[in-house]
Amino acid sequence: MSGARPLRRPARLAPGARVAVVAPSGPVPEERLQTGLDVLRGWDLDPVVAPHVLDRHGEFDYLAGSDADRAADLQSAWCDPAVDAVICARGGYGAQRMVDLLDWEAMRAAGPKVFVGFSDITALHEAFAVRLGLVTLHGPMAAGVDFAKSARAQDHLRATLFAPETVRTVRSDGTALVPGRARGVTLGGCLSLLAADLGTPHARPSADGGLLCLEDVGEEPYRIDRYLTQLLRSGWLDGVRGLLLGSWAQCEPYDGVRAMLADRLGGLGVPVAEEFGFGHCDDALTVPFGVTAELDADAGTLTLDEPALD
Repeated sequence: MSGARPLRRPARLAPGARVAVVAPSGPVPEERLQTGLDVLRGWDLDPVVAPHVLDRHGEFDYLAGSDADRAADLQSAWCDPAVDAVICARGGYGAQRMVDLLDWEAMRAAGPKVFVGFSDITALHEAFAVRLGLVTLHGPMAAGVDFAKSARAQDHLRATLFAPETVRTVRSDGTALVPGRARGVTLGGCLSLLAADLGTPHARPSADGGLLCLEDVGEEPYRIDRYLTQLLRSGWLDGVRGLLLGSWAQCEPYDGVRAMLADRLGGLGVPVAEEFGFGHCDDALTVPFGVTAELDADAGTLTLDEPALD
């Protein structure tokens, strides 16, 4: 079975749609959350905050509340028929600890809806693809630093949610690390999380048939090298059609990272586009996962066959 296949598209949002904000991973700063909620209200959305979003884990300060509570918030929001979309408050760490506590049968029965997040939320993007077969949005989060201050990040997410046909082409400011064009199904996220997902119940067998989006933050080049080498050695990158590289914030000077990315990925013989403007960067773009698209690495464009949302 191909690892990357077209997935079911949830419905786009309309004015007045109810959006649940959840915290599957790290603790959420209240001030940033309020700022994000104000942005969502300004879009004529009706944001509701899940009960445990502002919790702190009693023992581990890197978690937003207990694993069970974080899972319950996500599942309750997803299974609530009045909720049209679920947006994560932030990343950090913790999604892997709660993902196995979710009742995937109940969530599948609840039907499709929009899911938004990035960074640590990569573990959930993979689970939603494998367990629910749904297109998800790799995009800004409600309490994210960039979301509060970036008009471009806000505008691109808003257009994707409300008028996805207007953002069928995602344009980067970067260049081709390896030139060429490729067609496939989008997938990916944070590199370290994809490597950590290998062998888990929610991991797809490979990126075969995919346009793989990769980015990370705060990693030294040798660690990025290690994650990529792990994906290569495991065979997970066999059959990948092309790669889009996002931001490598706080990952040492980019020239060194770029050389290592070229060394590890150049041998795949597929187009590789760099600096694509998604991930842990200013003005981050929203990229849908699970849609068939064409990558033109030379032009720095990703063109979707159909809008991200129905």
